[in-house]
Amino acid sequence: MTVLAEVAAYLPELSVPIEDLAERLDLEPRQVKLFRRFHGLGSVPRQAPGETLGDLLVAAAGRLTGLIGREDDVRYVLHARGMPVATPYPVNPVREVASRLGLRKASAFTVTHQACATSLLAIDVAGRLLAADRVPGALALVLAGEKTWTRDAEIVPETSVFGEGAGACLVAAEGSRDRVLSYLSRSRGDFDGRLAEDPALLARFQREYPESLAEVVLGAVERAGLQLADIELILPHNVNSVSWRLLARRVGFPVERVLLDNVPVTGHSFAADAFLNHATAAEQRRLVQGRPYLIVAAGLGATFSAMVVEH
Repeated sequence: MTVLAEVAAYLPELSVPIEDLAERLDLEPRQVKLFRRFHGLGSVPRQAPGETLGDLLVAAAGRLTGLIGREDDVRYVLHARGMPVATPYPVNPVREVASRLGLRKASAFTVTHQACATSLLAIDVAGRLLAADRVPGALALVLAGEKTWTRDAEIVPETSVFGEGAGACLVAAEGSRDRVLSYLSRSRGDFDGRLAEDPALLARFQREYPESLAEVVLGAVERAGLQLADIELILPHNVNSVSWRLLARRVGFPVERVLLDNVPVTGHSFAADAFLNHATAAEQRRLVQGRPYLIVAAGLGATFSAMVVEH
């Protein structure tokens, strides 16, 4: 069994309107309007000059109250990373973060290869490692969040703008908190490529994206032994609003039960969206005791993932 023992999120104080990014990203006025009016994007969080990726991840982990006093129970620290490279060599933020948090007994490493769906993969990996260890009370810490330090890390062409939000999740192999009921992931290697430089590939990806995402949503629900009507809430990745409205219509799920509140204020924060939205849902009391919710993510490359969790 895999349990989400606690989830926390962090947003830097600096918020940058997408209009202010237009010149650096070579966006035409029509593209800015597309992002704001059609995709529902408004601004994105950014760290202050001089702040590092390590600072970002430590800030998110620092909001986990369940970590205080249990540092030695953490056996693994996983950085769920969307980009293949997140820092210049030889900087190693995940080891730095583990050290700063006092996680002396933890093995620290990065999980990637599924782009912005990697946070769900990391939760699954953490749960499997803890289950294999069979150490009572053991924990794993999953971190997500990245810097927008290249153009590829700032924008998904015609689709979304990246933000520098971060999330942290304590994973356990047992407990009474949020229990993972199912996890399903599908990779579409035929979409591996630079979409910005291949208009035909981008057009086909946009055309087939809804069907691929709907497939894992319905598959994860079925694997959990449930029906879509049983799902209390969907926590999406924050790529944009319009894609989720289309998906909700496609699978017959009420769009008001898809948490889209963060899209205008966080943008797409890589693999951290799951944790950002979980924290928002908890604050708004939209997670109901004993009821399942669904975390969904897609990553360029392309991977489509969904996880059913019982609150």
